[in-house]
Amino acid sequence: MSPSFCSGRFSVALFLVISAVPISYLVSLERAVPSTHVFSYHSSGFFRECAKWDDVGRRFLVSFMDGGGIGEVVPSDDGDIGALREVTLVKDADLAGNASLGIAIDRDRNRLLVAVADLLGNRYSALAAYDMSTWRRVFLAELSGQSKEKSFADDVAVDARGNAYVTDAKGSKIWKVDVNGELVSTIESPLFTPRGWYNNLVALNGIVYHPDGFLIVIHTFSGLLYKIDLTDDKVTVVEVTGGTLRFGDGLELLSRTKIVVAGSPSAKLVESSDGWRTATVTGWFSTGMVHRIVSSATVKEGRVYLNHIVGFGSKKRHLLVEAVF
Repeated sequence: MSPSFCSGRFSVALFLVISAVPISYLVSLERAVPSTHVFSYHSSGFFRECAKWDDVGRRFLVSFMDGGGIGEVVPSDDGDIGALREVTLVKDADLAGNASLGIAIDRDRNRLLVAVADLLGNRYSALAAYDMSTWRRVFLAELSGQSKEKSFADDVAVDARGNAYVTDAKGSKIWKVDVNGELVSTIESPLFTPRGWYNNLVALNGIVYHPDGFLIVIHTFSGLLYKIDLTDDKVTVVEVTGGTLRFGDGLELLSRTKIVVAGSPSAKLVESSDGWRTATVTGWFSTGMVHRIVSSATVKEGRVYLNHIVGFGSKKRHLLVEAVF
């Protein structure tokens, strides 16, 4: 559910690298058929940062990295044969020119929360909330304010009370926004800035709220996984074994003991049996389409689907590929 690999800046950099890859190789990648189920859809834009399944609305909600906005992709009733169609739901004039990145569904309040950022300049960060019935904006919380410090609102999670937590992939912090759209606090820690400048090119990224009252957050370039206790904002590094989480992007909570870390070249299944003091990588899945860049994960009826940022072709065809670990 986006600097963002749910990190835009890093994703754009990767796309520029990919653009230098021989066309023949890209064609061969495009012709490869994933071994699992795929939803494909035609879009109005080339970059879609995050996709989340809306079980009540029976649709995928997708965020527009290029130009900002939210769309829906509704699976057909005939077995999803052929490409589906993206329909625009939100194009917020007040946010024109900014990217819509990580999204989270607040089911209890029927809202969609959207992390918004200045993709290239890193001069603006905000959190927008929209009513999922009317798509009217409920609030717009400006996070970067008048500060000259660069920031990048990348992903968002929501707790049981409606508080939202937004990662800053540039400034290595987490903003807390209350249910009314007021910025109430910022979570910071020296642990959010590991040694080595190269480890902090894209910092805090994917985030999920755990029903036991804490956050789980991924640091993209270092691969560090954090647990943040919301009773006192205590930050600890989860000891992860069994594989690296480096270049992890969006997170999806499967159960109290399992998360999916979306990213390239492969998505990871991570499990914990001690309340996320420690964790183990227990599964890997690669779509084989590294040129499309996996950025987020979502669950539809018990099946995990990976969103790819980059669309291809004249109709801007995007893919949501089932991950089987």
